[in-house]
Amino acid sequence: MEWKNIYRGMLMGASDVVPGVSGGTIAVVLGIYDRLIAAVNGLLSKDWKKHLSFLIPLGIGVLTAIFVLASGIEFLFEHYPRPTQFSFLGLIIGVLPYLFHKSEAKYKFKVNHYFLLLFGIVLVASMLFFKASGTEEVTTMSIQTYGFLFLAGFIASAAMILPGISGSFLLLVLGAYNTIINAISELKLDIIAVVGIGIAAGIVIMSKVIHYFLSNYTTATFAVIIGLVIGSVFVIFPGWPTSITEAIVSIITFGLGLFVAFILGRVEYKNV
Repeated sequence: MEWKNIYRGMLMGASDVVPGVSGGTIAVVLGIYDRLIAAVNGLLSKDWKKHLSFLIPLGIGVLTAIFVLASGIEFLFEHYPRPTQFSFLGLIIGVLPYLFHKSEAKYKFKVNHYFLLLFGIVLVASMLFFKASGTEEVTTMSIQTYGFLFLAGFIASAAMILPGISGSFLLLVLGAYNTIINAISELKLDIIAVVGIGIAAGIVIMSKVIHYFLSNYTTATFAVIIGLVIGSVFVIFPGWPTSITEAIVSIITFGLGLFVAFILGRVEYKNV
C-alpha cells in the first residue's frame, strides 16, 4: 500500500468540497493525475492488486477530508474567502511550469495544440456565466429525487476527474450541492449511498475516456489539461482585496500556495 497517498487524497477531498476548485487539478498539482487515471482503468486488469494498492489509501484520504475537513474548509471560505481562494490560486499557478515541462510543450506543441489549450481555457472560464439555481435543500425523497441525485453525482464526478472543472460547482449549478453537503454532515446514508454510486460510475466511465486520449493523443490531451487548469484561475479568482489587511493576508496566502506548489513539484514529480 502506498500510504503517503492518504495525504494526497486528503488534499483532493478537501478541494472537492469547495465549489470552484477541482480535485483533478490537485491531482495534477501532486503529479499523480495520469497515474490516477491508469489505476482506475487497471482495476479490471491482471494488475488490479497493484492499482488497488494505489487507490485504497487515496480513497481513504479523500473520504477522510470530505467528512472531517469539510466544515473547516467551509469555515475558511465563509469567513476568509479571498485569502483562502488566493492560496488555491497560488497552488494552481505554481504548478503550471511543471505541467509545461512534463508535456514538453516547448518541443512538441504545434499550432493545433495551442488552439486546444485555448479551448480548455474557454471551456472552464465559461462556467463564470452559469448561475446556481434551485440550491435549496431537498427534504422530501422520492424515486425521482434519488434518480436526480444519482445523475448529479455522476455528472459531478465526471467533472471532478477533469482538471479545472469543479464537481462541487456543477452540483451547485444543478441545485444538489446543499442537499449533498447536508447529507454528509448529518450522515444521511441513503443520500450518501445513491450519490456515491453515481460518483463511482462517473469516475470509472470518464477515466476510461481520458485514459484513451492520454494513451493515443498524449500531447493534445496535455494541451487541453493545461488549458483547463489555466481556465480554473479565472473561475477561482475572487476579485481584488478591499482593504490593506486583506491585501496583505491574500499576498501571504498566495505566496504560500506558490511555495507549496514548488515543494510538491520538487518532491512529488521526482517520485512519480
